[in-house]
Amino acid sequence: MDFFNQDLTSLHSDLVAKKLSAEELTKATFANLKQTDAKIDSFLNLNEDAALAAAKALDAKGINAENVLAGIPVGVKDNIVTKDLTTTAASKMLENFVPVYNATVVDKMTQNDMIIVGKTNMDEFAMGGSTENSAFKVTKNPWDVSRVPGGSSGGSAAAVAAGIVPVAYGSDTGGSIRQPASFNGIVGMKPTYGRVSRWGLIAFGSSLDQIGPMTRTVKDNAAALNLIAGNDVHDGTSSEREVPDFTAGLTGDIKGMKIALPKEYMDDGIDPKVREVIKAAVKQFEDLGATVEEVSLPHSRYGVSAYYIIASSEASSNLQRFDGIRYGFRAKDVKNLEDVYVRSRSEGFGDEVKRRIMLGTFSLSAGYYDAYFHKAGQVRTMIINDFNKAFEDYDLIIGPTAPTPAFKIGDEISDPITMYMNDVLTIPVNLAGLPGMSIPAGFADGMPVGLQLIGKSFDESTLYKAGYAFEQATDFHQATPDLGGQH
Repeated sequence: MDFFNQDLTSLHSDLVAKKLSAEELTKATFANLKQTDAKIDSFLNLNEDAALAAAKALDAKGINAENVLAGIPVGVKDNIVTKDLTTTAASKMLENFVPVYNATVVDKMTQNDMIIVGKTNMDEFAMGGSTENSAFKVTKNPWDVSRVPGGSSGGSAAAVAAGIVPVAYGSDTGGSIRQPASFNGIVGMKPTYGRVSRWGLIAFGSSLDQIGPMTRTVKDNAAALNLIAGNDVHDGTSSEREVPDFTAGLTGDIKGMKIALPKEYMDDGIDPKVREVIKAAVKQFEDLGATVEEVSLPHSRYGVSAYYIIASSEASSNLQRFDGIRYGFRAKDVKNLEDVYVRSRSEGFGDEVKRRIMLGTFSLSAGYYDAYFHKAGQVRTMIINDFNKAFEDYDLIIGPTAPTPAFKIGDEISDPITMYMNDVLTIPVNLAGLPGMSIPAGFADGMPVGLQLIGKSFDESTLYKAGYAFEQATDFHQATPDLGGQH
């Protein structure tokens, strides 16, 4: 069974009406997963026995008619810890790590009777934009298996796009939900920083990381964010703001909405075919009664430079805990304590992770802190101010999610700077802590193109409202990849 022809509402109706049991749905999900994932490699570890047991118990208890996510199969990115289920962050360093607790978001999934299917592939420690940096396998894009699915949440995106699961959760530090959502033609939301607990998310950049949902439709995405949003006593950065029902404002009516299109997001660095898709999306919003006007975010061009200093510095600090002593990989035949540290980290981390640790450690060193890390923080404030100024006059900001459609596997992995520039349009949103969402907007050379919607702080509702109106007026979300004609 795939999930191309059913959304959460129709699946929920079938479960409540007992046309389908949670156990039958779970069995069918695994049967399809094993056939489909042989082609795309989106999962690292499966949770089959526990998932079937949970589904069976749920059938005995009965499906909650008020909970649209009860009994729904879900994929979880492998940097979100899951009790008794191996969590590797796609790194040799954590190859055999079995957590003793659940992340807060995972507890919310299980408490709401979601069925965890397994852990999805990713770039190691969420560092990368193609899922080629996984220590274990390279995930393929379901639309063209010779191309990348994006990253770092490429496994979650590919699993949803291929119809393996209707919902998957990822994490986004500089675009790692939105860019793969764009490459795979699905909906991906990075919530406002603090909207969702980070407790149990293996840390990369602590001032940037956020967990968010990936789905085929905007309404499903809103329901999936409803589930995980909210304050958490375990996470001091999680907000105490009340969480609205994100599905409540999905009327399709956006007449009078004021939308900004930054000129920097449509410059020569963007693939001309992607620009054409975005121009068509702008016209669609205007046809729906919204006003779209050009604005400038002048400091966004410095976002990538500032981000790679800040994120790498935070990563170098966060990854100090992986030392070969407390848990994780330890090198064999070591001669002394220094040997344990040096060899365990040298053998346990991949090249991209080492590159960022080195960059971050350099940026934080005594002689260079002011020249690099401090200056990057100042640039971050300038980017925040640009957004604040734009939001004085506009309800949301739109533009392409990524400069190009998905590229070929192997094309950019050896060129870190080119790879980093893939996030030029998504990174400023993380630096400013704002909500950002990618929705399917069309195709370029047969590959999906995403439209990014950026909102005011804690105003995910406006993004969902605008995204839903666009989705209802178009049919891009209904397009499905053909994996050998099986669908």
